Amino acid sequence: MKLILIVIVALMGQSVSAQNIAKYAGEFLSIGVGGRALGLGGAYSALANDASAGYWNPAALGRIAYPEVMLMHDERFGGLLNYDFGAVAIPYGSDATLGVSVMRLGVDGIPDTRDAGVDANGNPVPPDQYESFVRLNNDKISYFNSADWAVYLTYAHNSANGLMYGFNLKVLRRTIAEFSATGIGFDVGVLYSPAKNWYVAANAQDVTTTLVAWSTGKNELISPTLKLGTAYFFELFGGRFAPTMDVDVRFENRQFASIAHLGPVSFDPHLGLEFDFKNTVALRVGYNDVKQMTLGAGIHLRKLDIDYSFARFSKENNLGDTHRISLRLILQEERFTRSKE
Repeated sequence: MKLILIVIVALMGQSVSAQNIAKYAGEFLSIGVGGRALGLGGAYSALANDASAGYWNPAALGRIAYPEVMLMHDERFGGLLNYDFGAVAIPYGSDATLGVSVMRLGVDGIPDTRDAGVDANGNPVPPDQYESFVRLNNDKISYFNSADWAVYLTYAHNSANGLMYGFNLKVLRRTIAEFSATGIGFDVGVLYSPAKNWYVAANAQDVTTTLVAWSTGKNELISPTLKLGTAYFFELFGGRFAPTMDVDVRFENRQFASIAHLGPVSFDPHLGLEFDFKNTVALRVGYNDVKQMTLGAGIHLRKLDIDYSFARFSKENNLGDTHRISLRLILQEERFTRSKE
């Protein structure tokens, strides 16, 4: 608890002193990854036990016993927006784990009409003279992509007394047409079991404040987020129930854009419940930070997990449904198991 309090004080201090922090600058990092986690509404920092833990809580990556690979694809808004994730996690020695995660959020094939305008006589119209614009010359229309990339390099360590800790070094790359931006950030996570079947977690994301520098000369700062979580396991109806909860604590004065706030500090909860029947089939329900109900299901095979989640935007927005599918491949063989030495 002392460690969590120290992190909270440090984050609040940074939010006050850094006056040029841009709200929502790192919003693409908050979407979430993995069909299991997203089916639980993103309440996963204390429950994570797979290669996606590098994203949710780097400390939880220490739970894996075998090398594994995870892949996910997500389409939104009728396929307009594509979101892809891949991760590899490898146990190292008896008490460490290494991981690499890659995310891409992109819109491809965007028409660029800046040099395609013509006047009534068919003469080109410079982009700054739109008052003379009459129509587009389709032969002059080009296309570009807008993409956000994030690469996480993760180290996790198991220490004594049920405590795990981990770190992320993450590299960000953003592009839109001929413009681009680069940033580097750090996350610090802990996972602790104070009692049997009960886990608590904390993940300080962008703990040092992440600078994203654009080729235009503009800079954005991603302010820290503190993710606090807890999960508990109990047996019932021949399977295992796992209620779980996360709270995202931000320090960028979101106020009424958040579910709850106290001055400049905002609080966005995630709630989830999983029922796993004999490690064969899992059913999930959740509630996320954008006030969506989520549903999910999973199938456990010998070396492969297939997980699906579903979320629906409000009918008023007419943004369609969101389907996520992830695959988790586990190299579950004796020669690959974590070293006991």
